[in-house]
Amino acid sequence: MKPVIILCFCCLAATWGYGQQYNPDKVNKKAINLYNIGLDKAQDGEYETALQYIDQSIAKDKKFVDAYLTKAGIYGQIKSYEKSITSYEEAFVIDPAYTRDYKLPYAINLAGLGKFEQALAAVTDFLSSPTLNEPSRKAGEYRKRCFEFAVDYAREHAQAYVFSPQNLGDSVNSADLEYYPSITVDDNTLVFTRRVKGYNEDFFESNRKEGGWSFARGMAGDINSNFNEGAQNISQDGEWLIFTGCNFPEGMGGCDLYLSIKTKRGWSAPENLGEPVNTEFWESAPSLSPDKRELYFSSNRPGGFGGKDIYVCRRLPDGGWSEPENLGEEINTIGDESCPFVHADNQTLYFTSNGHRGYGGDDLFVTRRQAGGNWKDVTNLGYPINTIENEGSLVVAADGKTAYYASDRADTRGGLDIYSFELRETVRPHKTLWVKGKVFDKKRGDGLPSTVELIDIEEGQTLLNVQTDESGNYLITLPTGKDYAFNVNRKGYLFYSGNFPLAQSAADSTYTIDIGLQPIEANASIVLNNIFFDINKYELQPQSLSELDRVVQMLNDNPGIKILIGGHTDNTGDASNNLRLSENRAKAVVAYLVSKGIDAKRLQAKGFGSTKPVADNTTEEGKLLNRRTELSVIQ
Repeated sequence: MKPVIILCFCCLAATWGYGQQYNPDKVNKKAINLYNIGLDKAQDGEYETALQYIDQSIAKDKKFVDAYLTKAGIYGQIKSYEKSITSYEEAFVIDPAYTRDYKLPYAINLAGLGKFEQALAAVTDFLSSPTLNEPSRKAGEYRKRCFEFAVDYAREHAQAYVFSPQNLGDSVNSADLEYYPSITVDDNTLVFTRRVKGYNEDFFESNRKEGGWSFARGMAGDINSNFNEGAQNISQDGEWLIFTGCNFPEGMGGCDLYLSIKTKRGWSAPENLGEPVNTEFWESAPSLSPDKRELYFSSNRPGGFGGKDIYVCRRLPDGGWSEPENLGEEINTIGDESCPFVHADNQTLYFTSNGHRGYGGDDLFVTRRQAGGNWKDVTNLGYPINTIENEGSLVVAADGKTAYYASDRADTRGGLDIYSFELRETVRPHKTLWVKGKVFDKKRGDGLPSTVELIDIEEGQTLLNVQTDESGNYLITLPTGKDYAFNVNRKGYLFYSGNFPLAQSAADSTYTIDIGLQPIEANASIVLNNIFFDINKYELQPQSLSELDRVVQMLNDNPGIKILIGGHTDNTGDASNNLRLSENRAKAVVAYLVSKGIDAKRLQAKGFGSTKPVADNTTEEGKLLNRRTELSVIQ
């Protein structure tokens, strides 16, 4: 007779030896009969009933070690780790030699409770046995590496962290399985997959309301079907949904990526993204960047580093997608990487992996985009976000701290439910605000399809590049902690220039900015809000160059115009000095434009000093507005 260990691990070699106190052949016959009934129930998945019979068998024979071990295995299977550990320890006391090989599942259950140092000691004891077979030794060594990582991580991240997931409640969760959450940047629309009646995967939507979430309903339109739709990602503006469709009639492989667009009548019929995104292989788990110009996904196509790798495609001017680019060996391993999620800051990527060091199985990781565009510093999210189980997809709200994921915790409404929790500080992205509004023709009022750019002033790097819809509506994310230039461009119009100084202080609200673009015509003018000089100096600061490059682009796009660069100051100090300073600043701008190939005959520079204020010079806010550089069309 051998105990049935429900918790899966490699077969163990027997080490029964001298000093054995337990003899399976001398177990009480009634205890064996009850035990065998319990085994049958366990094999059928009736764990609670199985435990009742096994407890009865133990009552008949208090030394029935196999019953204790099987009881421990069942408790481990249903993740009742504390009871599993207790049952193992009761068996160990009765006969340490007979039970020594069960130190591995015992260690795994200790780790399930986060007792990693004890788990490490137990698996080390297990590996000290000289009679282990090779599969058992490999299983033990794998778990030992996991537990060593867990112990090291706990020492390096000793700060207090409370992991307290909150079930989103009956409006979102049901007796069916709910999983793979996705949320818009305003944190108001939650989309998730529900396995209806246990087999058909459809998309459901819930909207935030006062005190919680609205009752979830199937997404309107033509997106749900009799096929299985899953692993979806809603764009930050709530206008696109990219998802995984498996075994669709028009599919190119087993699982492909599909796009549905929000319309007035609901969500459009899904469109296969086609080549080069999809192949005859497996593509799944999509995630759109906040500007919808990058598409991240997981694929097992040939040429990767392991089983499944994470790739990125970039949106082309014609609306198609570029050839997929593997994110490289910094992220991808010989194992599987999946479930990428790009945060609204466009600088932070979360994903799952079983190839990086972790707690066992699929763990959640985070990586940061560097100035050059590469992803570096892959970091495990740590226990108890990661556990000895396989972790699934995770998304993080724009506030940078609220995460959403699926779990089957004790308060589940039925299997997997959607939960929210607060992220550990060390693995949070930037808090991200957003700007939304409409770009329109300032003279006619018509909406204008335009390009909206967000630029990191310090790095001179374009972080986001968003195309408005046909009516001119846009949404652009705004990570805090940096200073930004905000530009809107359209051929035939003067560009818009805005500034968001968030490096020193983070605003607590979002922005709604409707932008009227001026047609390029005589006397049209704009303020160049992102031209910077030191006090009483006229050398351009490096942060000014991205804005000036937009002026160069505008002049190249409209070769028939001439412009005047006007310098202005506030009324502080001597008027003649202010006039000289403003003229030198205007000349510095013109000199830069000439250096970029603009014909000097198309440019004029003039200083106005403090003679043309646009605000009250008695306040600091007014003086700031008066210190400006203007661009005016003179022909």
